[in-house]
Amino acid sequence: MATGRTHRPATRSRGIPEATVARLPLYLRALTALSERSVPTVSSEELAAAAGVNSAKLRKDFSYLGSYGTRGVGYDVEYLVYQISRELGLTQDWPVVIVGIGNLGAALANYGGFASRGFRVAALIDADPAMAGKPVAGIAVQHTDELEHIIESNGVSIGVIATPAGAAQQVCDRLVAAGVTSILNFAPTVLTVPDGVDVRKVDLSIELQILAFHEQRKAGEETGPEGGAPTTSGRPAAVAAAAEAAVAGERKGPDGDVPAVMPA
Repeated sequence: MATGRTHRPATRSRGIPEATVARLPLYLRALTALSERSVPTVSSEELAAAAGVNSAKLRKDFSYLGSYGTRGVGYDVEYLVYQISRELGLTQDWPVVIVGIGNLGAALANYGGFASRGFRVAALIDADPAMAGKPVAGIAVQHTDELEHIIESNGVSIGVIATPAGAAQQVCDRLVAAGVTSILNFAPTVLTVPDGVDVRKVDLSIELQILAFHEQRKAGEETGPEGGAPTTSGRPAAVAAAAEAAVAGERKGPDGDVPAVMPA
């Protein structure tokens, strides 16, 4: 089976927009659920509802893949699963290293969805010498001194950073210098990377602030202008401002059009 070093998905060279690429995993998740139920075909309306998008956007996204469905029948589920998996590069083995094996890193290591989606956890790495050799999810943790050797020997091109914020940039720099070209960042900080390196950021605090923003809006709508409710619904104004900024960033930010999320 090929590894992540031998092939890069051709989505950019084929002109597929990043926003479409970000939605492909949503379609794949919905299609996989249909496949597991032995559903042979699905309409654009049904699939769009399952993926949480509108059907016109779905049809536009699929047009970039060359899939247009059959009028009166819909889309072939198994073929779309294969087609999207191929487009995302999931028909091969992608070795991944996770750096930072605290509570979050250990939880990621134990996440069972990686293997079923084409990702293999090749190594767990931590800076604490006391962690070296300890098994987590059946894998012995290795010290950061071995990081470059691990990346080279396993052909790793995807790294996951789950370190404290203060260590994240240094870890990122070492990953990039060793040849990693894609990074999933769970550290609460913005990473600086050179051109050609992709970063997806997962920040749970920002996601919670976005939810707080929407809760505040709903509370304001329920009270109405005559109710005299404060616009922040009792929350600090700084939190409301941060939430509104986060919502703006959700639409278009430095790491992509759609925030990265862990798959279900």
